Order: sequence, then C-alpha cells, then structure tokens
Amino acid sequence: MRRFFSQNSLSLAFGGLFLLTLVGQAVSGVAAFNDQRLADGLEQISLLRYVTSSAFGVDVMENWQSEYLQFFLYILGTVWLIQLGSSESKKPGETGIETDKEQKVGRYATKDSPAWASAGGWRTSLFSRSLGLVMGTLFLLTWTASAISGWAAFNDEQLMSLEDPVTLLGYLAQGDFWSRTLQNWQSEMLAVGSMVIFSVYLRQRGSPESKPVGTPHAATGMTG
Repeated sequence: MRRFFSQNSLSLAFGGLFLLTLVGQAVSGVAAFNDQRLADGLEQISLLRYVTSSAFGVDVMENWQSEYLQFFLYILGTVWLIQLGSSESKKPGETGIETDKEQKVGRYATKDSPAWASAGGWRTSLFSRSLGLVMGTLFLLTWTASAISGWAAFNDEQLMSLEDPVTLLGYLAQGDFWSRTLQNWQSEMLAVGSMVIFSVYLRQRGSPESKPVGTPHAATGMTG
C-alpha cells in the first residue's frame, strides 16, 4: 500500500486537492447564494439543493471545460509548434507526428509497449491519437454541460425578474454566455503561454517541467 501511494503520489495529491477545493467551492458558494436570496427576500436553500442546482453546475462546468480546452489545444499545438528554449517544446526541426521508429509503433514496438501500439491498423491509429481525442471529447462534453446549466441558471434569473425565459439557442446568442466562457478561456491561454515563455529563462530544480538549472536558455525540449 505504501508503495502504491508513493508511486502514484502526484495524481493522488492533485486528486485530493481537487476534492477539497470542490467542497470548499460548494460551501462558500451556497453561503454567497443564500446571502443573495436573503437580500431578495427568498428562503435559503440547503447545501444538497445548491450542489444539484444549475447555479453551482454552471460555475463548475465553466472551469472544467476551459481546463480541458487548454490541454486539448496544448497537446495538438506542441505537435507542430516550437518555442526555442522552452522545456515545454520539441526541439527545432522535430515538428510533426514523427516516424514509426521514433514513436515505437508497429514493427518498431518493444515487448513492453502497449498492445495497441503494435497491433497496426485502426487500433494503432486510434491509440496514437487517444490523448487528444479524450481531451477534445471531455472539452465538448463539459462545454455542452456548461451551456445547458448556464441556460437553466439564466432562465431562473429571468423568471425571478418576471421576464420571459429564452431557448437554448437564444441563450447561446446572449452576451452573458460568451462573456463567462471567454473569461475562462483567456485565463487558460495566458497560463499556458506564460509557462512556455517562463520555462525558457526560469528554472525549478528537480522538476521535469523545468530545464536543469545550468542548461543554456536556448536549449529546447530538455527537462530536469
């Protein structure tokens, strides 16, 4: 058991932090939500009712879909795009999907390669793109969930204001939806771009996200 925790400590640590922050968001969110309802002369709601509401759902889904968009674009972008000196980039001249030999697929697979890497045909083709496909699919699913929960939350506000609700397509044309969506997207693009540039000139000793401390700034694709 100790070995399991040691060998999976990174994913377990971030999984634990994810759950803690999600619970924290729910607790603080219901408090803020009830404060607003109290100011509007409405009854307060329980935590359970809040976490199953569209108000909580839209906040969560907006964050999730922007994160999956970030990784989806980054995974695809780093296939073809280069940043000289960044540990997050391939070396100049190494763009593209690379050869079967470099990727160890087909007849170049080793005995401990994943089964689908050596299977050939559609299975190897699918497995070769599985990370991008999963991230792209998760982005589309969470974006759809964000749109639907945002639509429900928007119509709740419309009804409380004695205004007519709108259709889903009508909501997607609203500035409210795109303002909230693009607000999340731009923050993710800023974070990725900053990491790429900072990794050229800055170091974090011992981290695989950083070049070794003494490595020249122009060295590309090296990790510590």
